[in-house]
Amino acid sequence: MYKEKRNILLSIFLFLQIFLVAFLSGYPSFIEKYYVHGIYPVISKILRVLFGWIPLSIGDILYGILIFLLFRFIWNMIRNPKKNRKQQLFQFLAAISIFYFFFYLFWGLNYSRKPLTDSLKLEKEEFNIEQLQVITEKIIFKTKELQSVLSEHDSLPVIVPYSKEKIIDLTARGYTALGNSFPEFNYHTVSLKKSLFSLPLTYMGFAGYLNPLTGEAHVDYLIPKINLPFTCSHEVAHQLGIASENEANFVGFLASSNHSDPYFRYAGYLLVLRYALMDIRRYDKKLFKDYLDQLPKGILKNIRESDEFWKKYENPFEPLFKIFYDHYLKYNQQPDGLQTYNQIMGLLISYDKKNPL
Repeated sequence: MYKEKRNILLSIFLFLQIFLVAFLSGYPSFIEKYYVHGIYPVISKILRVLFGWIPLSIGDILYGILIFLLFRFIWNMIRNPKKNRKQQLFQFLAAISIFYFFFYLFWGLNYSRKPLTDSLKLEKEEFNIEQLQVITEKIIFKTKELQSVLSEHDSLPVIVPYSKEKIIDLTARGYTALGNSFPEFNYHTVSLKKSLFSLPLTYMGFAGYLNPLTGEAHVDYLIPKINLPFTCSHEVAHQLGIASENEANFVGFLASSNHSDPYFRYAGYLLVLRYALMDIRRYDKKLFKDYLDQLPKGILKNIRESDEFWKKYENPFEPLFKIFYDHYLKYNQQPDGLQTYNQIMGLLISYDKKNPL
């Protein structure tokens, strides 16, 4: 009887939480003051202290347990069709309620924070093709410059000489440099790990994620090394409370492009070059081809290396995972869903006005 009452109360609490989160999302200033710069940094630091020193991902183990319990719950429903469905429903909603509570307390309210343009005092405006061309040409110049230093010939791709473990270990240095200009991006007590689910994660089409229950940032350990520096920097941005995907891309670029290591800088510029070219292609396909023709073969080989990697893991289920995540992002203050990842150029153009690349 006690369990039934508890499950009913937790189920009711779930709907109260959903209402409260929706209500608070309308008050980003409140979230910014009391959560982003109040509660969250404390919670995040405690979680990183607790779990960051452990080489193995505690969050992945926890996810594994939760997935097992979910399948066991479904199996029991199938095996015992006569069991009280009402009780099972409340049991399920109670579990969701607990997860929902810790998700939004430990990290999820960052989705309702103010835009990063406010805290960095950047102009918010729609950019035009001329502005996009200017920033694209700067990015191309920087990428070519770094490639010429890191590769013996412009026809050869850049090969990152570090192990993947070393790349993960070096990531924090970019945030140390970035924190000198923007103290809100100071990053201490590292908790960045390879995912135990790297293979299924790759088949799902994702390169990394943050576990909000343990505060651990994870990267797909199978992705090419040329992609790993930026992916690590992106996931640390999430760990610092940057929830929006385009803002995490932007902060990840700032961290990698400010890194003392040229391989990190190249990886950062290579990634934003891809986003810039994608935006150029939407405006003008001929201009896109002209820019593509300007790129040395070595840079194109690095781009193809990434494309060919993901192509190997394409499967019929990947679009389903992408649809689910697309709806998840839309529910959490990102109305463009997965397209949010691509919306980095506006931030870069605004940033370049104050801090030229």
